[in-house]
Amino acid sequence: MTTPTDPPDDGHAGEYGEEPGDGVDRLGCGRSLVDVWDLWERRAHDPHRRSCVHCGGAVADLERLESAVCGLRDETEGVGEETASLARRIMNVVRLELRPGRPLPLGAPDEDLWVMEAVAARAFRAAAETVPGVRAGSCRFLGRVDHAGAEVRLEVHAPADRPLTDLAARVRHAVYEAADRELGMRVTLVHVVVADVVTPSDEKEGRAR
Repeated sequence: MTTPTDPPDDGHAGEYGEEPGDGVDRLGCGRSLVDVWDLWERRAHDPHRRSCVHCGGAVADLERLESAVCGLRDETEGVGEETASLARRIMNVVRLELRPGRPLPLGAPDEDLWVMEAVAARAFRAAAETVPGVRAGSCRFLGRVDHAGAEVRLEVHAPADRPLTDLAARVRHAVYEAADRELGMRVTLVHVVVADVVTPSDEKEGRAR
């Protein structure tokens, strides 16, 4: 948990409506790091970045990570789809962890308690994996998050021998419990997206490799 501090006021709001002084992680130039990365990923026109050492450095870090992902992808070619898929999932989670995320409010409005988005997402993925056979993927918070509640989208890899409806309900329950007991955050809705279904034979082959 952390209490956000006021960032430099550059007079510009972020692309997602973040205003100066809102506690969002910002670079030395005052821009939101989330915005800078998003513009780069969409290959959007960003003349400020070309002349800004802060934005340029942030993008260089992301480019190095992208190179590592590409290198891992090349190395896993020909080693089997299951192993390659596992490598992609791992790197996707790593990439999400490195994204700075937002400070999310906890407790009552007058408590002024916050947790970083990546930390909350990690807690929810861990909660999902308490359901037998489930492996969690990406976890994202949708829209604006305030004390009224948060909406979460969580990808999971599910065992093929379990009813998906029942499994999704158990994952939701685990996330709600973690939000309430571990974080003190109100979660109003959890979207469980089954990204892959794994058979017991797939799991055995993965361990054998």
